[in-house]
Amino acid sequence: MKIVVLDGFVENPGDLSWDCLEAYGELTVYDRTSVTDEAEIIERISDANVIFTNKTPLSAPVIDACPNLKFICMLATGYNVVDSKHARLRGIPLANVPTYGTESVAQFAIALLLEICHNIGHHSRAVHDGRWEHSIDWCFWDYPLIELTGKTIGIIGFGRIGQKTGQIAKALGMRVLANDKTETEEGCCIAEYVPLDRLLSESDVISLHCPLFPDTSGIINIKTIEHMKDGVIIINNSRGGLIIEQDLADALNSGKVYAAAVDVVSAEPIKGDNPLLKAKNCIITPHISWAPKECRKRIMECAAANLKAWIKGDPINIVN
Repeated sequence: MKIVVLDGFVENPGDLSWDCLEAYGELTVYDRTSVTDEAEIIERISDANVIFTNKTPLSAPVIDACPNLKFICMLATGYNVVDSKHARLRGIPLANVPTYGTESVAQFAIALLLEICHNIGHHSRAVHDGRWEHSIDWCFWDYPLIELTGKTIGIIGFGRIGQKTGQIAKALGMRVLANDKTETEEGCCIAEYVPLDRLLSESDVISLHCPLFPDTSGIINIKTIEHMKDGVIIINNSRGGLIIEQDLADALNSGKVYAAAVDVVSAEPIKGDNPLLKAKNCIITPHISWAPKECRKRIMECAAANLKAWIKGDPINIVN
């Protein structure tokens, strides 16, 4: 069986092993494959039986050019880069990795918030540049320092990641509000479920942890921002499309929103004309909430389990 990994570097830059996949056949791993050159993609997978991909697209023409293809597996949760409907028409199951980064993504959300509250990176650089050594005062700070105890965090989307974020925030002494279509017993132990308008108006911090659906696309926009407290903090390491970025940039520049921290943007990698790049008090990280080694190891283990289950005739995590 011929197995091809199209874009393995981000998943495994060398600190993990591909042995768990190699055990099932002849494995070829490409660090990177063009996301725009279909000829290159086809050349690399034309005789493959199994394909693993993260961001390399598999369109209908690409799938049709692979007559031996029997199984596709994502090295991620999202699978929009694959024409899943066409794969189904061809009788090719598509599997994903549904759960691997709950703890890491929640931890990263809180890390973004703490960086806004303390600007630790900035002040460390200032010390290394000699500013403390030459300060006329005993200490100094360039930004307001914010204590979170007693403040309210509103979490939009209260599934696994939202609840884990809420648990950490609660441990920091924060009051936790949640908005979600479904209320759970576990969620009620962490937060008070409230309508979106109330969450927006009462929260000192708003953290996004919902999927990107038509009803959540652009949920942070000029109208919803108007309902927020002056000086609110916004965190997003879920999906970039949840925010109308120009509206958030305008609110940051006006001071309506004190600060924002995002690990995701509407078009990735980020484009040079993204308005958040020039907005005040905006932290942007390159979509790395998921990337600790522990998470990537779980992705690889789940991908191998998906392949093993498919070989046994009892496939799991099929999304088409």
